[in-house]
Amino acid sequence: MTEIKLNELIGKNVKKYRLIHNANGGNMSQRELASIIGVSTSLIGALESKKNNQGVSLYNLYKISEALNVPMYKFFEV
Repeated sequence: MTEIKLNELIGKNVKKYRLIHNANGGNMSQRELASIIGVSTSLIGALESKKNNQGVSLYNLYKISEALNVPMYKFFEV
């Protein structure tokens, strides 16, 4: 898998699990997720929309997994 494809996969799964979190009674907007993990809203938006060529650090992915209560490995599932 290329780096670009991996970044796209992670972004797709971050969005998927954020929306699942919301469907299960949560209320996590991109803005709120960004605020919780200490990054810009535009970074979350770019990550979820495949416009992020830089990817996401393991630390930020860990913080996303904690905020959404999703194990980190789930973000790597095809």
